[in-house]
This record gives sequence, structure tokens and C-alpha cells, in this order.
Amino acid sequence: MIIKKFVGKTEAEAVETAKKELGTNVVIMNVKNVKRKGFFDMLKPQMVEVTVALEEENSNDGAAISADVKAAVSAINNVVMSSMNNPQHTRTESSKNTAPSGIMEDDSDRKDKKDNNVLEEKLDSLQFLLEQQLQKPEEEKKEEKEEVSETEMFMNLLHTTMLNNEVDENYADQIIEEIRKNNKPNTPFDFALANTYQKMILKFGKPAGIAPSDKGVKVVFFIGPTGVGKTTTIAKIASRFQVDDKKKVALLTADTYRIAAAEQLRTYANILEVPFRVVYAVEELEQALKDFKDYDYILVDTAGHSYQNGDQRESMCKFIHSVDGIVDKEVFLVLSATTKYKDLVSIADAYKEMVDYKLIFTKLDETTTLGNLLNLKLYTGASLSYITCGQNVPDDIEDFNPQKTVKRLLGGKN
Repeated sequence: MIIKKFVGKTEAEAVETAKKELGTNVVIMNVKNVKRKGFFDMLKPQMVEVTVALEEENSNDGAAISADVKAAVSAINNVVMSSMNNPQHTRTESSKNTAPSGIMEDDSDRKDKKDNNVLEEKLDSLQFLLEQQLQKPEEEKKEEKEEVSETEMFMNLLHTTMLNNEVDENYADQIIEEIRKNNKPNTPFDFALANTYQKMILKFGKPAGIAPSDKGVKVVFFIGPTGVGKTTTIAKIASRFQVDDKKKVALLTADTYRIAAAEQLRTYANILEVPFRVVYAVEELEQALKDFKDYDYILVDTAGHSYQNGDQRESMCKFIHSVDGIVDKEVFLVLSATTKYKDLVSIADAYKEMVDYKLIFTKLDETTTLGNLLNLKLYTGASLSYITCGQNVPDDIEDFNPQKTVKRLLGGKN
């Protein structure tokens, strides 16, 4: 595992520098603005610092943790050692960061403390959970069959945390086993924590939203079962393109089963002042491609139906593939984060028989667990693109953020 930081005038410039040095497979771990050093440089614009990771083949991740990561996690280790030496020293007390009486911290000191450790900030709740585990009453510790190391205690806690977030047990076991193999005996837990965080971000991979076409219009199909919020999601994305990016967008619906869905999309089209059309057959879709050939995007809402209905699946398959060789297309499978994992697997399998797709998860505001996002990513291998967390158009949508999601999966807060 290689972890390095790169600085540029913009995020894109820093990422480009990282790719030139490490290759195109780097994964962005963190992005933040940094001030220039020097008195006169303070008047210049801020720079952007990007932390990236690159997984090396056949490498020992435990031994390959860079000096940057060691420095980053050292602060966590200090907190843990303090807690172990003083069980009554709670997280609340250790995080106050108050100066001695009569001494005021200046702004630079406070900023240094804030920026001291990216991992500590992102995984603060796991730190708290571990300290609680270390502070168990003596009678509980005596009941344990054998004494376990600090790192092993952390691994057990991590496994439980993932299961509580409804990560499938097989995947949780797999992640824990990988971390154990890559850590030497008696490795401090903070290095295991850093390794786990990095590994899980790499498992999610880069988010993949809708990319513009290299030639002409891009047709984007949205598929998925009923009730997951496809129509609202399309309206949010259309608003992004039309209002924020100043792109030309057309909206189509092939959902002729539900009149309400078509009227809902028509309403959004009227608000955005973009063309809207109902298409009942492949021929009408082909005509729409001709009529909107000068547009940037054509977003197509499809009928939501049971994945168990073979006839409907076959009809949709023909509809989607009718544009092959004519225009660039992308397909997004829209799923609800509240759906049971077993049902998500069946849905994913059914649609995979028709077409390759990227994933959009909706209704994250209606669940407290995000395990299904990791489960479906690992099960399908499909890229995650967007997540939605409410009904408000266009606000309640954002690009999938691996860092934020991993933080929550490991017990952290938003």
C-alpha cells in the first residue's frame, strides 16, 4: 500500500500530479485546502492537498505503511495508551484539548490540532468504542477465556461494528482476515485501523457518475424495481446538468404502466424547461434520438416492475439495447438502501442478465445502516455513482463518497 500527498492549485492539478507519479489506479483518500507558507504567500490563494492510495501487488500492507500514515496515526496511539494507563480517563476528557490555566491557544495552534490527524477525525467514534472496550470492569475481563492483544481486541470490535451496520458476515470475515494477514504480531491497533480504513476505501473504488459522450448525445437509462425513487432521482440529475452545468437535457419515459410517474417527470421537465416525451416503442425512442441529437444528455425513465417477470425483463432488454451502435449509452440500476440484502442480490442478478450497469442507492435517510452499499459493490463489482437522501429536488443527491461511507461503516458519524 502506497500513501502519498500531492499539492496543486486545484484538486484536478494535484490528482494529475499523483497519476503521473503513481499511475491511473490511485484512489483519492482525502482532499483539503492548505495555506501557503511564508508571510507574503499568505496573500496568495490557498492550495489543495490530495492524499491518494495505491495498492501494490504482492505487497505486505502492514510493512508498507508509509511514514505519512505512521505520523498520521501516532496521535491516535497516544490517546489509546493514555486510556490504557488511566482507565478513568474518558474520551470526553481526552478530547477537550484545553490549554493550561491562564494560557490561551492562538488560532494556529487550534488549526494544527484540527489538522493533526485525518484518520483520527474520520474515525473518532471507533476510537471511543475501543476505549470503552479497554475500560471494561475487571470482573468482565476475568470472564474472558484468554487475554487478547490490543490489536485483536480492536479486530473483534471492528467485526462486530460491521455486522451491526449490516455488512454481510462473509464480507466482514473476509476483510478482517485480510487485515490480520497483513499485520505482524503485536502490531499497534492504530496501524490496523489505518490499514482497515484504506482497504475498505479501495474496495469501494472510485465513484463513477454519468460521463459526457465523446461523440454526440449520451443516452442514460435508469432501471430498477418499483418504489425505489427512479423518477425523482432522474429529476435531481437533470437539474444538476441543466442548472449547474448548463447542459442541454431531454427527458423521456418508457414507464407506460404508471400514469402518475409520467406526469411527475413531465412536471419536473416543465419546471426545468427541458423537453419531455413518452415513448411507447423502440421506434419512438429512435425518433427521439434523431430529434435530440444536438443535446448533451437524454435521460430515460424505464418501467419499474418485478424482477421475477421474465417477459417484462426481455422487453426492457430489447429496449435498452436498441440504441447500441447508434449513440453512447450508460445504464444505472437504482436501488433502495432499505431493501433486504437477499432481495438486492436477486434484483442485481436479474438485471445483470440484461445489461451492465452502475449503482445508485436511494433512501439513505430512511436507514441507519449502510452495509448494503458495500455488500452490493462486492457482490456485483459494479461502480457506485450517486446516493440520495430525501425527496427534495434537486438538493437531496450527491456523488457517492467512499471516505464518508467507510467512516459510517466503521462506527463513525457524519
